[in-house]
Amino acid sequence: MSARMKAPFKARVVLALCAAVTAFSAQGDAAFDYRLQPVKIADNTWALIGSTEDITRGNGGNIVNTAFVVTLDGVVVIDSGPSRRYGEQMRAAIAQVTKQPVIRVFNTHHHPDHFLGNQAYGGVPIAALPATRAGERSDGGAFADNMYRMAGDWASGTEPQVADEDVRPGRWSAGGHEFELIALEGHTAGDLAILDRTTGTLFAGDLVFLDRAPTTPHASVPRWLATLDALSRLGAKRTLPGHGPVHEGSAGIDMTREWLRWLDQTLAQAAGSGMDMAEVMRLPLPARFERMPLARSEFERSVTHLYAGYEQRAMDSTAQQVLQQK
Repeated sequence: MSARMKAPFKARVVLALCAAVTAFSAQGDAAFDYRLQPVKIADNTWALIGSTEDITRGNGGNIVNTAFVVTLDGVVVIDSGPSRRYGEQMRAAIAQVTKQPVIRVFNTHHHPDHFLGNQAYGGVPIAALPATRAGERSDGGAFADNMYRMAGDWASGTEPQVADEDVRPGRWSAGGHEFELIALEGHTAGDLAILDRTTGTLFAGDLVFLDRAPTTPHASVPRWLATLDALSRLGAKRTLPGHGPVHEGSAGIDMTREWLRWLDQTLAQAAGSGMDMAEVMRLPLPARFERMPLARSEFERSVTHLYAGYEQRAMDSTAQQVLQQK
């Protein structure tokens, strides 16, 4: 081949390679489409409803409910999702609903499916409770690594971005909507509930689950039960739980409370009878929970998270009884 022929040939090869890379990249982007569909749940209010599954490479971590409220001043976002990619696609979904800019993001708590999308909101104030920000800072790196382990390339490029300001509990107004920011705890050390008093919509984060077993990696069951009582007194018209369907009334609070009471009683009784952890994990589930998504796996996880504390309390109680008998 002559020198004059080689140059066009090389150019064609380069162009072909560029086209192939472009096509591969496009296919890759399409393969990681969360297909987020905003569902209107109240006036000016949309939710993105995740599945009631565990995180897998099939769902990319889209197991969480996020939301946004379009106010006259701009868009308020509640939770940013499980990955940078989710956050970017959430912003694109918001843009399909309104041309208003995003003016504030709230993280309800520090679990990864609720805040690892923060990267997509550069330049937007992101607010969370102080305990949530501390958790994002201390656990964020491990959470991002674990999200990649479970979700694979859906989480590529995801790095933890800690919320940059503290939430001040109380009333907060934005563009005709009156929000009440409520500092709570129980599911984690810092759980933010947001009540939009303009529409009666409660954004409960993971304080409320419905049709999906609650998770407990950082939970205090007694505090969580007390918090559910406080949520009941708010009188919300509808609730968006962290996981499960939006609903009117108290179905989510009631189901979460029922699960936690059963869990508390089961673990306390098992510890009092001297059962070891492996034996507890094999206990049957009540009929009312058997078909609930992830009930068995979340019960087993709760045993690993919580049972040592119940064993310690049982031993302390026994020791106290012995001392009283002396």
